[in-house]
Amino acid sequence: MAKQKWVITDVSRGIWVEQLTLTHDIAPAIPEGVTISKRTLHGGRSEGVEVIELNNGRLRLVVLPTRGMGIWRAWCGDLELGWKAPIRGPVHPRWVNLWEPSGLGWLDGFDELFVRCGLESNGAPEFDERGILRYPLHGKIANLPASRVEIVADDETGELSICGEVLESRLFFNKLKLSTIISTLPNSCEFSVTDTVTNLAAVPGEMELLYHINFGRPLLEPGSRVILPIKRMAPRDAVAAPEIDRWDSYGAETPGKPETVYFIQPLGDGKGFTQAVLHNETGTRGVRVGFNVQELPYFTLWKNEQPTCDGYVTGLEPAVNFPNRRSFEKAKGRVITLQPAEARSFTVSVSALCSSDAVANARSEILRLQGATAPEVLREPWPEWSP
Repeated sequence: MAKQKWVITDVSRGIWVEQLTLTHDIAPAIPEGVTISKRTLHGGRSEGVEVIELNNGRLRLVVLPTRGMGIWRAWCGDLELGWKAPIRGPVHPRWVNLWEPSGLGWLDGFDELFVRCGLESNGAPEFDERGILRYPLHGKIANLPASRVEIVADDETGELSICGEVLESRLFFNKLKLSTIISTLPNSCEFSVTDTVTNLAAVPGEMELLYHINFGRPLLEPGSRVILPIKRMAPRDAVAAPEIDRWDSYGAETPGKPETVYFIQPLGDGKGFTQAVLHNETGTRGVRVGFNVQELPYFTLWKNEQPTCDGYVTGLEPAVNFPNRRSFEKAKGRVITLQPAEARSFTVSVSALCSSDAVANARSEILRLQGATAPEVLREPWPEWSP
């Protein structure tokens, strides 16, 4: 057999493995130098959070089946990918009240490197005409536990995968299944996430999806830059508009500074592939986020330049829509309709750039994608993109 599988969780079969460690000595399908382990955290708001850690010999990932198969942190050598949130997580969903009256309860659990927003909605909180919360901030999927999790090793290709299924389903409402494959290769500095969202209902269903991929220090610092090939860009609101000329750079930590957000329509190559790069001030280290504009046609750049204790962080966020109120996005045609049994797939990759040459090569590729196309930069919020 080319592939060997270890089932960690399968609710339908009553399977749950509390602890597991896989190495080449234990399982020959696991390459030498690779370790995969599963454990459960204890204490504080992390009590009961299940963690799968994959070390491919160079890159180490921490995946959270309890939190929608998000990725808490990654390290490539001494380069940490992630950020320091004001909360101390990972936080079990039992401590996250999505439906608190403000609609902002999602923030109580937010400290991951890689978190999905969706599936029914993924934007700002929305309230009905009576002031009752209808859609909470960023949706539910990140606070739902996986109902099936397995580890897969391909002894022919060397590919290592953590696979999971998360159900966002409710009587009389949407019935969606997220199937994810988080993969890497031995001694690689890259991981990829391929998600498939399936409508399990006998009637059409609707979905939104945004990948909230977040970076703080050491990559984020005064003088850090972000670059991606742009077709059109606009500030989200009147707060971001005055800073449009420095949209791609980061300043010092500033107490009380409001977040700034920019909405972008990226350019892709002939097959739709594109990428965004964040690098430090000197261009010696960075990170690349790759995706396909045919799957994820929109991109949000989130900048929060407050002190580290308050969350010095930026988000590189490919998506099927912009994170506005759901009703606005639906009116603009950016909410996806899935027919019964229909599925849509999306792939995002994250690569650590651990040298000046790696950063320079990534920047050159983005300049190639931009080519002779001049980006259209709108200096004020655009009504097609912002309410």
